[in-house]
Formats: sequence, structure tokens, C-alpha cells
Amino acid sequence: MLFELSDLIDALPGLAWTALPDGRAELLNRQWFDYTGLTAEQTADRGWNEVIHPDDRDRVDDYWRSRVTSGMPGDIEARMRRHDGAYRWFRCRANPFRDAAGNISRWLGTNIDIEDRKRGEEALQSSERNSSLIINTIPTHIYVLNTEGSVQYVNQAVMEYTGLTLEDVQQEDYRDRVIHPEDFKRVRAPRAAGLRQGAPFSTEQRVLGKDGQYRWFLVRYQPLLDEQGHIARWYVAAFDIEDLKLAQEELQTTRAALAHVSRVSTMGELTASIAHEINQPLSGIITNANTCLRMLGAEQADVDGARETARRTIRDANRASEVIAHLRALFARTERAFDPIDLTEATEEVLALCRSDLQRKGTVLVPEFAATLPVVIGDRIQLQQVIVNLLTNAADAMLAVDDWPRELHITTELDPDDRVRVTVRDRGVGFDSRDAEKLFGAFFTTKPHGMGIGLSVSRSIIESHHGRIWATKNEGPGATFAFAIPRGPAST
Repeated sequence: MLFELSDLIDALPGLAWTALPDGRAELLNRQWFDYTGLTAEQTADRGWNEVIHPDDRDRVDDYWRSRVTSGMPGDIEARMRRHDGAYRWFRCRANPFRDAAGNISRWLGTNIDIEDRKRGEEALQSSERNSSLIINTIPTHIYVLNTEGSVQYVNQAVMEYTGLTLEDVQQEDYRDRVIHPEDFKRVRAPRAAGLRQGAPFSTEQRVLGKDGQYRWFLVRYQPLLDEQGHIARWYVAAFDIEDLKLAQEELQTTRAALAHVSRVSTMGELTASIAHEINQPLSGIITNANTCLRMLGAEQADVDGARETARRTIRDANRASEVIAHLRALFARTERAFDPIDLTEATEEVLALCRSDLQRKGTVLVPEFAATLPVVIGDRIQLQQVIVNLLTNAADAMLAVDDWPRELHITTELDPDDRVRVTVRDRGVGFDSRDAEKLFGAFFTTKPHGMGIGLSVSRSIIESHHGRIWATKNEGPGATFAFAIPRGPAST
């Protein structure tokens, strides 16, 4: 039986051995002796622990004694000396062999060379340590996510800014706790869609710092693909853009102030021009009217003189009318750039310009654009000015709203009359239905500090494009403003 067991373990492809129930070596296979360079006599004299690295020997001895005492299988890693004196890592495993009564009759064990695996693990750990050092020195928030978007790792900059630990940011509710509630709702769907699609994408959101203040961050997502093109993980960089946002807001405020000054200045200049130009004919009208009255009030009425004076009055009145018509022509743009326009594209350009201002006002944009639309013929700048006016009015109408989201829906579509329509629907304070006809009149406004010019100018622009503009109250909160203009001629 002993000879047969020796032949069996010699045939095993690796270092194999048996031990007695008390743990003393019984048989060592030929591969074991070839690797260690020891003889059977040397092993019998000094025991097999002679080949265990001195730093590992006590640990292995303690572990082996615990296995013998408990009768439980063993599995431990240690370095073993080769015949040339070099040490290599082995995985040492032992299982008890029991007789029919359940008692251990001997131990069966193997030593598997894992040196290459250990070197690979050490290289990987070294690479990961180096990567971690590099990432932690980058002055930008870095996140590593798994394929589902859960946090696996963040760099030191994230933890220093948020005051949280790695374990904190790995929790499921981490994003709920640090992202501003308004922004979390806004970016949740785009983020989920981006993770599903697997292409790079970005979001903007406010993140809570350990000082209790929110700051704006531009968050860029980049997938790492494996050899098969599948996403292995996501790398995310979040850039602090708070100062840029503040600068943009200050710029927008300055632009708004300059625009207001420009409007006031234009109105002042126009008023002065009208007063100057029509002052002379009005003076003539008054003088002629007084003269006519005197002629008719005399004892012998001068009818012929009064008739001539009335003619001069009519002449001066016509002259005043011509002056006003002339000033209107000067005030309007006489040379218009009527070109083919894609209203969806023009609207998207406006949204790009207005987005930061709308976000500052807490507005949530919900664009719904038609996939394809016929072009219209018109002045691109003027039509975009109409869209700007409608967006601005809608956002302003929701400034006092705190009970529901300040959603602003903007759509482009082809209406049943074969006209291209742009619709802006807000959830603001709305307007009195009795004022619906007045909204587009000059100098009529529902704003405390409004001038009543924007919608009037918008109506003029749309009507000059042979279109129509209107407003309706929503069934719920807010109002809907829309304009529609004819489609351009079909291309041949």
C-alpha cells in the first residue's frame, strides 16, 4: 500500500506529499525533492519546514498545528527555497483523509507554485498605488464608477471638498446627499441615459461642500472599454466652474443693464426726435386754428380767409403725419435679410445663449422639437428676438413660484394650417383672461417694472413675416405663447 501511494504521488504534476495524523511528514514526491534539492534522509532529519522562508516559517508552523488540532483542511501561502537557494511563492493546501470510523489516517497535501501570480499582483498593486498617487495629486474631482454608475473610488480632492470618506461616497444615497435637489432631478434622467448609451457625456450640477455651501461643477463622463468593446468602468472628472458661473451671471446682469439703458436711451431719443420734428407743424396748426376762429368770430365773418386758414391747417396736419411716418420708417429696419431658416435650429441657438440666465432663475427647460420641419423664409435675427422675448417673459412669470417646478416647455412643430409653429408654455402666474387682447399692445405690461415693449415688437415682427402670434391661459398654472409663420416654398 505504501509503495502504491508513493507511486501515485510521484505521478502528480506538482509538489505533493502525505503526512501522519500528528502532522509529521510521511511521503514527499519526486518533484518535491527535485525542487528543494533535499534527500529523503535530510528531510527525515530536519523536517520539511527547513525549506520554508525564515520570515514565513513560524506563521506556517502555527497554522499547520492548528489544522492538525482541528482536523480542518488547510490553505496557506508561503515562500519555499529552491535547490539553487532562490525562494518562490507557493500555495500550500492540505486535506485530511479519514478511515471508515471518521478518524484521520493521514494528510494529503500539494504545493502549487504561484510566484508568477504574486509578481503580477504586486505589479498591479504597484501600478494601482502609482495611479492613486497621480489621481490624488490632480486638483480636480475624480471618480471611478462601475458599469452601473456606482462609485468605486474617488480621489483626495473629492473627500476634502465634501468632508466624506470613501465608504460614505460608496453608499447608494451619496448623490442624493451632495447634489442640489433641483439639479439632481434635472440630471438624473440624462445621466442614466448616458450610462446606458456608453458614449462620453457631461452634466452641470451644484455639489454640496463640507462648509455647507453649493458650488457649480461641470461633470464629464468617459467610459473605459475592454478588448471586446464592453464598458469596464467609467472615469469621471468634475471641474469647479463656480467662478465661471458667477462671471457669466455678472456678464448677463451687465448686458441686461446695458440693454435697459439702451432701450431707455432709444426711447428718449425717439421722443426728442418726435417732439422736435412735429413741433413746427403742430404750432402751425394751433396758429391757423386760432386765426380761423378770429375770422369766423368777427362782426363780418371773413369766410374766404377762414377757408384758406383751414386749408393751411390741413396742410400742417398732413405734414405732421408725414413726419411721424418718416420717423417710423427710420426706426424700423428697412433692409431685412430674408433667408431660408430652420426654426428648430434657430431656437436651439437661442437656448444655448439663454440657458445660463434661465438656470439662474431656477427654470427647468423641457425642449420638444420636431425631428424634421420645413424651412421658413424670414429674418433670422428678428425671429430669434421673438423667441428670446417669449422665453424671458415665461421665466419671469415663474420667479414667484415655489410650490411646483418652474418648468418651461418649448416646442417646434408643423401645425394643421401647414405653418411652422413655436410654442412656449410656462407654469407661472398666468394672466387675466380679460387682458388677452391687450398683451400685445404697446406699453401694456403685467410686470411691476415692465415697459410693455417686448410683446408689441414681437407681434410686429411676426406680422411682417405674414404670421400670427397669440397667448392662451393653461388649464393648470401658467400661460402659453405661440407664433406660427408660413412654411417656405418647397425646394425643387
